[in-house]
Amino acid sequence: MPKLSTQERNALPARQFAFPAQRKEPLENASHVRNAIARFDQVQGVNDDERDEAWRRIVAAASRYGVELHEAGWRELFTRRTGVPP
Repeated sequence: MPKLSTQERNALPARQFAFPAQRKEPLENASHVRNAIARFDQVQGVNDDERDEAWRRIVAAASRYGVELHEAGWRELFTRRTGVPP
């Protein structure tokens, strides 16, 4: 995955992040979309409404960049790793 420099990350508009208010999980290419999915359950300091909105952004970005999703929703990411729903 191409690493963003601080300058590149700061230049991204908020809408390019899964969590725009926190500027967490950039979604500007397929590699970053896959990374956002992999790290989704590690994001702290957000509520379920913010996760719902972030998942919608991830789904849209996945479609845009041709990333295949195997989960129907973000809650499956938590269940898959822990065996317990959030």
